[in-house]
Amino acid sequence: MKPSLDKLYKFFKLEAERSYDNHAVMGGLERMLDRWEAEARAEALPEEIVQAVVTRIRDYSHLTPKSRAEALDGLWRRLQRSFSDLPVLAFDFQEPPPQSPTEDLPEQPGPETSTRKEVLHRRKPTSPAPVEMRSPGEPAALYAPVSVLDGIGPRHAQTLERLGIRTLRDMLYHFPRRYDDYTRMKPINRLEYGEEVTVIGTVQNVSTRSLKGGQLKLTEAIISDGSGALRVTWFNPWIAKSLQSGDQIVLSGKTDQYLGRLVMSNPEWEPLEQQQLSTNRIVPVYPLTAKITQRWLRQQMHQVVSYWAGRVQDPLPQALRQSAELVPLYTALLQIHFPDSWDDLERAIHRLAFDEIFLLQLGALRQKRAWQARTAHPYPVEDDWLQAQLDRLPFSLTNAQLNTLRDVRQDLASGFPMNRLIQGDVGSGKTAVAALAIAIVTSHAAQAAFMAPTSILAEQHYINLQKLLAGQDASSETGSQAASPALDPAQIRLLIGATPEAEKREILAGLSDGSIKVIIGTHALLEDPVSFANLQLAVVDEQHRFGVEQRATLRSKGDNPHLMVMTATPIPRSLALTVYGDLDLSVIDEMPPGRLPVSTHVLMPRERERSYVLIRNQVELGRQAFIIYPLIEESENSETLAAVEEQQRLQSEIFPRLKVGLLHGRMPPEEKDQVMTDFRDGAYHILVSTTVVEVGVDVSNATVMLIEGANRFGLAQLHQLRGRVGRGADKAYCLLIPDSPDQAENDRLRAMTETNDGFILAERDLEQRGPGQFLGTRQSGYADLQLANITDVHLIEKARQHAQALFEQDPELSQPEYALLAETLKRSWRGGKGDIS
Repeated sequence: MKPSLDKLYKFFKLEAERSYDNHAVMGGLERMLDRWEAEARAEALPEEIVQAVVTRIRDYSHLTPKSRAEALDGLWRRLQRSFSDLPVLAFDFQEPPPQSPTEDLPEQPGPETSTRKEVLHRRKPTSPAPVEMRSPGEPAALYAPVSVLDGIGPRHAQTLERLGIRTLRDMLYHFPRRYDDYTRMKPINRLEYGEEVTVIGTVQNVSTRSLKGGQLKLTEAIISDGSGALRVTWFNPWIAKSLQSGDQIVLSGKTDQYLGRLVMSNPEWEPLEQQQLSTNRIVPVYPLTAKITQRWLRQQMHQVVSYWAGRVQDPLPQALRQSAELVPLYTALLQIHFPDSWDDLERAIHRLAFDEIFLLQLGALRQKRAWQARTAHPYPVEDDWLQAQLDRLPFSLTNAQLNTLRDVRQDLASGFPMNRLIQGDVGSGKTAVAALAIAIVTSHAAQAAFMAPTSILAEQHYINLQKLLAGQDASSETGSQAASPALDPAQIRLLIGATPEAEKREILAGLSDGSIKVIIGTHALLEDPVSFANLQLAVVDEQHRFGVEQRATLRSKGDNPHLMVMTATPIPRSLALTVYGDLDLSVIDEMPPGRLPVSTHVLMPRERERSYVLIRNQVELGRQAFIIYPLIEESENSETLAAVEEQQRLQSEIFPRLKVGLLHGRMPPEEKDQVMTDFRDGAYHILVSTTVVEVGVDVSNATVMLIEGANRFGLAQLHQLRGRVGRGADKAYCLLIPDSPDQAENDRLRAMTETNDGFILAERDLEQRGPGQFLGTRQSGYADLQLANITDVHLIEKARQHAQALFEQDPELSQPEYALLAETLKRSWRGGKGDIS
């Protein structure tokens, strides 16, 4: 065993024998670091090992005894993996009797401890967290407001709230967005241009000078380490007041070149004797907001993480952690904020991502079980009756539609409430399947409701359902019962915000007495006056546009009605099974025969006139066109103004003889609906719009979709926009114009030209942008997935298998070792997708 490692063995063993009181070395373990580090380097120990020991021991004094034991255990195991001759060390720790939670607040180590404690107790939380938010055994102080910390007053607390940070626990789960690797240390004379390195040196001199007529102040310093000197600059005059000649400091940054000599511009720096959080390590970089600096937040995070990570109780029992090969939660929280190595960081992320998927799967399984425990009215139908309905349709169903219809038929006949997601690309025929489900239910004298996100989309569905359910037989050659429509037109009604009051009263009465069998509408269906005689099927289109509470409200208007939700956004199966794990899934992945693919092309910005020529030619043939402008944030006026200004320019300069309409998200809903109605009815030749037209509107006469700034959109959004054209029998075109020529080779744009298959594009979109952006809107019912990558099939399957195994063993999580997990699950699904109890 190398002498440096033998010293560590003796120190660590003595610490374990002393119950981790940090007195194995007089003054604390970190006092031995300088001499040990020099000895380790002289013995040529690997740099990553030296850095791991130094970083962990520097944090040692800030940890609780339990966390110290776990830290030494993890560090010794790592050393054993690198050096096979190291003996075994046991780092057992007996938990002392729990403190009173109200006194369990962090103390600053050192001489200021008593003052620190007084300050913390003087600052009582102004709005303590609700009791149900806290897991049993977790200190109440974890839910204290951040203002209990020194250096965080009311103003800083208010600023942190913009980042979603209100409590100390929030800080633990405010994860870095990336990391800068400053673990490589070099003498100055060995520095090379363009590398990110750490340098230790002495300040030779410091000065400031003015630039641009005094508008900017530049601080310059010369740093020397004996091997050479380095010129360092900061655009920050205050640094000159913090540095003095003779100070020893640590610098981390990227080397640059000025007048042939290497320099550093705006590097991170810290005094050499200070604990290094921004230099000489893998440095966390946190999401910020105005008036908060990275350095300040990093210091606050370290204060909280060092003290509290070891006090957060792990909801996963040890047996489950071992089976899943997961590090303890305290280790994951420490390492994700201030990692000792990239491997430690990877293990931390894996553990925390596993928790996200695991809780999501457990919640979905419990919710599905609760749903299946209910009973519903069964609606069986004979084969002859169903075939007669199919014969009535003016088209034949695809195999994918028939398979989905079989699933729906089985659900409706089962005696248990259907809870099914119908996923299908634009134009795949989801509405036809929904219409047949409605026909099955209404053939038993029950009622069905069909809810759509917008008035114009509800009106579109109303027209289609009138044709499918109450229209005349397309072909009566067989003379079969198919000639009889499923419903009378009067039994199918539309209820939207613009419905006249007299008609609305008539519809409400018809729903209440059961004479109206099918109602199509918007959020108006959720209002209190709407009541049903016998609602047995609820269909929700574009389900991601509705909240969980809204779907629950619609269901509550019946007695355990069957639920069918539909989406036209192709979702990769891995994502669908994870996010919608409480729903049964049917996929319509086949397009009806005869539909022409939309011809998609990427044009350079200088080729814009070619797109205008195509639009003019199509309009002369009696067609219509969309021109889309990007909307990045609804709050950004510039994007809306771009559409407004472009509509004026296009109308006056490019298409003066055509009628150019305008649609954007800042219009009132009634005005938006009217513009879309006018466009559908042919009042405009061209519609200039933002992405507000992305979902649902069917304008069969539109054959050109021109998308400006196409590089700004994700694949799913581009595909949805492309789906607005080609709805009729005529050939359609989608033209993609990026912001600049170098964006023309954008991977998303190239993918759009290669395929019209929404599911292939969805997989690519998920790989490129991740699940959060892919879904667009937050799925309520569980916390946002911060770390889990839905493309990581191994992680998903691992979490799902362990969740299913646990659920089969103890679905109520009633065993004592699952008490904390049950509370964590309840908290993570609080206010979300149904009750988790």
